[in-house]
Amino acid sequence: MAQLVDLFRQQTIGHGDVVFVCLPNSAVYPVLTQAIWEVGAVMHPVAATTPAGELQAALNEQTYAATIVSDHLLPAAQAGRPTRLVELLLNTVDHLAVVRNQAVTGHPVAAPGEDDLGLILNTSGTTGKPKRVGLTHRLLWNGAQHDIASHRLTAADTTLITMPMFHINAQVVSVLSTRLSGGKLVITPKFSAHNFWPQVQANGVTWASVVPTIINILLINPAARASYTGQQPLRFVRCSSFSLPRQKLTQFEHDYQTRVLEGYGMTETASQCTLNPFDAPKIGSAGRPVGTEMAVLRNGHFEKAANQIGEIAVKGDHVITRYLDPHPDAFQDGWFLTGDLGYFDADGYLFITGRKKDIISVGGEKVAPVHVENVLSQLAFVKEVTVIGTPDDLYGERVTAVIIGRPGDQERQRQAIFTQAQQQLATYEQPKQVLFVRDYPRNATGKVLRPQLRRQLVAELGAGA
Repeated sequence: MAQLVDLFRQQTIGHGDVVFVCLPNSAVYPVLTQAIWEVGAVMHPVAATTPAGELQAALNEQTYAATIVSDHLLPAAQAGRPTRLVELLLNTVDHLAVVRNQAVTGHPVAAPGEDDLGLILNTSGTTGKPKRVGLTHRLLWNGAQHDIASHRLTAADTTLITMPMFHINAQVVSVLSTRLSGGKLVITPKFSAHNFWPQVQANGVTWASVVPTIINILLINPAARASYTGQQPLRFVRCSSFSLPRQKLTQFEHDYQTRVLEGYGMTETASQCTLNPFDAPKIGSAGRPVGTEMAVLRNGHFEKAANQIGEIAVKGDHVITRYLDPHPDAFQDGWFLTGDLGYFDADGYLFITGRKKDIISVGGEKVAPVHVENVLSQLAFVKEVTVIGTPDDLYGERVTAVIIGRPGDQERQRQAIFTQAQQQLATYEQPKQVLFVRDYPRNATGKVLRPQLRRQLVAELGAGA
């Protein structure tokens, strides 16, 4: 880290300067993050798979004192601006290239204050242009402390990081909470089904934070199953980002002798807002609030009564109060409006019912895709299911189930889906169309990009799809 700090000093990168980072997962990531913070600068990490054109557009939109990218992106990082290239050899990485933007004067090195920015992260951008979220050191610290308490982290813990390091999940839930609790980090370039359990066993891993896609792959991948030898089980697996079907959760816990703790959080909250408690998890829920005040917005009022579905609203010492760019509709009366729909049961557990923008309107009736997906995912041949609304001349929208299935007769599988829906769903909730695909468009954490999927299907099938 000292080499990096010295380099930043020499290049006049200091307090308040923003460093744009586009690197794959490696051991250099937490070292680089800390070095940037040591000089009072701000880190803005993005996906390592960012294409050159998108990288150039991002660099042109905002002011960055330096850019740190993989070698294949160096031409894009240097194009159209006066730059100086500095290269380093570090213990944690063979080669690190730092592109100093000479058009930016830079600032002296100074220790950051609690309310200074530490990270800028982009939202996942499932709809439209991603929002820029500025997280202060205070927010990051508080979020990590809540994670430490709710996960019961100690210096005896070792976490396996398979999530992308530019994402809040890895940055705070895994890395920062582990560093502050004195634990150990095992960082993988990316998730590998056949390497997951050997990595756990070889490194004494006690917990991991994953998304439902990883849970599903570990359940169905033969190499993953073969590599699990009944070794010392993980203390827990934390799962978030989107809903994990009940059947898959219970199967994973049974097959791999661990517990799955589902939680709920987002970039704007610098970590998680809820987690299922160790001693009283409630399957199907996202758990209970962790260091967060929560309510649902219904008919213009914030309510905390049980079983009232509305937009989930949050506030707390780890929640942003504004975006870096104007988005006033996301905040109301001190609350951050998440855009997610859900309710709290009588015991205070949160249940997510969907996204406001994902709700399907069938002749005026409102259909929550998550509810339909949970019903259809009970079928053994369904690996993944995404339910979307597609145009319908009579009802406005129709419910369309898009399936990633196991090998088999797709026509028989389609009929089984219709039968399952007829038995367990209201008439207006039942899919009128079932399509089979190999995969969905996804963001970097595996979340399905529903608007993009809908556009693709409408383009392929026509406006009346």
